[in-house]
Amino acid sequence: MRFLFQRKHFRDLSEQEVLALAISSEEDDARIYRGYAERLRADYPGTAKMFDGMAAEEDTHRAQLIALHEERFGPVIPLIRREHVAGYYARRPVWLVENLGLERIREEAEMMERDAERFYLTAAKYSSDAATRKLLGDLAAAEAGHQARAADLEDTHLDGDSRSDEEATAHRQFILTWVQPGLAGLMDGSVSTLAPIFATAFATQDTWTTFLVGVAASVGAGISMGFTEAASDDGELSGRGSPVKRGLASGVMTTVGGLGHALPYLIPEFWTATMVAIAVVFVELWAIAWIQNRYMETPFFRAAMQVVLGGSLVLAAGVLIGSG
Repeated sequence: MRFLFQRKHFRDLSEQEVLALAISSEEDDARIYRGYAERLRADYPGTAKMFDGMAAEEDTHRAQLIALHEERFGPVIPLIRREHVAGYYARRPVWLVENLGLERIREEAEMMERDAERFYLTAAKYSSDAATRKLLGDLAAAEAGHQARAADLEDTHLDGDSRSDEEATAHRQFILTWVQPGLAGLMDGSVSTLAPIFATAFATQDTWTTFLVGVAASVGAGISMGFTEAASDDGELSGRGSPVKRGLASGVMTTVGGLGHALPYLIPEFWTATMVAIAVVFVELWAIAWIQNRYMETPFFRAAMQVVLGGSLVLAAGVLIGSG
């Protein structure tokens, strides 16, 4: 949380910092493309050569940006990277996709170029120098060309029905704006409220008190998560959409996740309410694992281990603390 508010927003960067950010980003992207090339060289040598060429072009872009920086600001380039800027698109390390097929690598490469194009178009709008504005516009056009080449990989090497670009874009936007923050909120609400609710339940064995604590914890967590999501990324560079929509999705789902196992304590009989609440918890945790697998493409077993096992440990901690 603290780190999120220490990062700069893109609109607050100077033109020198924008150029420095572009330089470091081009260097990272070139390394990622070379990693893809090595991953594909044995089975798809033609595609590997294409990624080698894209990496070389990224090197050329970096050299152009460095030359422009030296001309305008001198040889000392500020150290600024993606993680220093709120909402700036992140790159997935090659080792996280090394076991994925060509289709996923194509999707990753296409997304990389789409993000880079958006960055350069946005940076050009903020630039007051004509030469800088021209170079950034040229680089945006080059990244758009890379994006088309990445999209062509599927037609060259993969069978299956053709995809509509509009449908793919809409689906990706839906995932970024609603599913990701909503899932994060549901996970936080379902897991983080377990300990206080069940600790209160077993400490007091008073269903009404437990219900009030559960509502307070759920609403408080929802407000916190909603504001954190909205403040962490304005969506200008990441393309994740309106911060208000993302904050709303995260806040509402956090509250829902907590209320799910707080509402059973409206039942007056303590053990009946507790058994119902525990059943609700396991339904919530398995639902989260399914959503992760369905929309985030997380392997189901790994998602279940992360969410169900983690949630069970938090539940057990709450029961033990309350019983003590």
